[in-house]
Amino acid sequence: MNRYALWKYLVILIAFCIGGLYTLPNFFGEAPAVQVSAARASVKVDTSTLGKVEESLKAANLTPTLIGLENNSLKARFETTEQQLQAKDAMQHALNPDPANPSYVVALNLIPRTPTWLSAMRAAPMYLGLDLRGGVHFMLQVDMQAALTKKLDALSGDLRSALREKSLRHNGISREQQNIQMAFRDQATAEAAQSLMRDQFPDLLLVSSSQGDEVKVSASLKPEAARKVQEQALKQNITTLHNRINELGVAEPVIQQQGLDRIVVQLPGVQDTAKAKDILGRTATLEIRMVEEGSEARLAEVGSGPVPFGAEKYLDRNGQAVIVKKLVVLTGENLTDAQPGFDNQTQEAAVHLTLDAKGARIFKEITRENIGKRMAILLFEKGKGEVVTSPVIRSEIGGGRVQISGRMTTVEAADTALLLRAGSLAAPMEIIEERTIGPSLGAENIAKGFDSVTWGFVAVTAFMCIYYALFGVISSIALAVNLLLLVAVLSMLQATLTLPGMAAMALVLGMAIDANVLINERVREELRHGAAPQTAIHMGYDRAWSTILDSNVTTLIAGLALLAFGSGPVRGFAVVHCLGILTSMFSAVFFSRGLVNLWYGRQKRLQTVSIGTVWKPDATTQDVIAKAKAD
Repeated sequence: MNRYALWKYLVILIAFCIGGLYTLPNFFGEAPAVQVSAARASVKVDTSTLGKVEESLKAANLTPTLIGLENNSLKARFETTEQQLQAKDAMQHALNPDPANPSYVVALNLIPRTPTWLSAMRAAPMYLGLDLRGGVHFMLQVDMQAALTKKLDALSGDLRSALREKSLRHNGISREQQNIQMAFRDQATAEAAQSLMRDQFPDLLLVSSSQGDEVKVSASLKPEAARKVQEQALKQNITTLHNRINELGVAEPVIQQQGLDRIVVQLPGVQDTAKAKDILGRTATLEIRMVEEGSEARLAEVGSGPVPFGAEKYLDRNGQAVIVKKLVVLTGENLTDAQPGFDNQTQEAAVHLTLDAKGARIFKEITRENIGKRMAILLFEKGKGEVVTSPVIRSEIGGGRVQISGRMTTVEAADTALLLRAGSLAAPMEIIEERTIGPSLGAENIAKGFDSVTWGFVAVTAFMCIYYALFGVISSIALAVNLLLLVAVLSMLQATLTLPGMAAMALVLGMAIDANVLINERVREELRHGAAPQTAIHMGYDRAWSTILDSNVTTLIAGLALLAFGSGPVRGFAVVHCLGILTSMFSAVFFSRGLVNLWYGRQKRLQTVSIGTVWKPDATTQDVIAKAKAD
């Protein structure tokens, strides 16, 4: 009756071993570290970078406890913060000899002390939130008016192209604040232009008026279109911030919208606020220029002469000089999309660009007039330009689709496309709030949260052991397994633990023991009714199961609602809450019954069970109960 099949005990044993294994990394803590990542798309962190770092640390008499390459970055772990600061200075001098033009971002960070054998098994500690780990908090204000202005400037160019294609003459198109002003010579031309704009530019609200011999047409964005532009600007800025913060190697950064025009950025574990600001302020823009073809330019390329007047000197990816004209043919503002791909002819990695109407027209004219000449495509980051490619124009290129190729790997093509697609901000941002939470404060929060969970566990187990005797001990062991499994699941999912999450963990302990209280009381009730001990155990677990399931499902529904509609700390609470309910159902019912079956199931003639005081009615009370049931 109260026997488990062997496979059930194997499931319990496997769950316990996996839980212990993936909980273990959380006990090793974190160590101060220095992280090196690329400051530009053309710079790679590889084995050569690792060699330079090792040489610089050896020269400074510093020995890291762990150093290696991980996710396009290099991390070196040290025992003390003093060694960490010294190592940062040594790496900075070795990797960035020119401080004005850094090739690498050298930042302070914290990384886990997890042993290598655990890391090899993909066992890692839970991510800790800003309130537990320390780090930096930024509140960014997005300039929405600048986003609308940028959109109107682009529309102004598109309007000129559309009117030119239809041979509709105008006396000028200009932007005044948040309106586009157009002047036409007569009413017929103005009406034709308005008809064209209604068809091709449905987002514009048109208002016409007569001023002397001219007809003025004022175009402004419709309220719903303006709102859409602002929403897209906010989303693109959030995407851009995600891409940039990835370079810092921040585990589980928080980047979320707050209100209509603000973005909250939280970077747990980042100690170097200046470097964080530097990464957040990065831009990547595209410029297309013509290559200077004269003899003076050839001499300047090899370093035998000065750069010609009206030209500039830039380096390509191989470090070779290219002399380009200062006149910018196209900029990244004319770029609508950038995707990595392959050249159809050579099958080399390439980046496929899509231009807007204005950019497509200009590019078509430039390629038609400069067949046989070289065109340079430059990528600018932090004001520093680099020639991505400088191909020869073979024929006129129309349709607004451009391809960048030439000695690029697939990774470089993907990186370049990413920078061009989301490398620049859709609207300027300003940091209006900045907070730094030190590791000491985070450690204090961890200690307090750990104490709350520990003392809550001790109080609950003490009560259960006193009130339910051996069954209380079994319930306490099941509660400990529940906590073990909860931490293991959070670690495997790499969830972020915050102070609200620790509060949810303490709450889960109280909720998880409810199931065992229901089971123990049902067993007591069966014993009071005169059932044999083995029968009482069996019926107690079976009859309590439906009540446990109903109560946990309703609580889980509330937790899922918090998870779906909450944000920030509320979601952190909901994640731990929902996972705790699932693990408690396993430990309180399946695991605890396994222990009970293991202890009592092998006893064929069981006379008593240790479940505390079981009150049994006397003969008179039994007669009253029987009579009440009969009536």
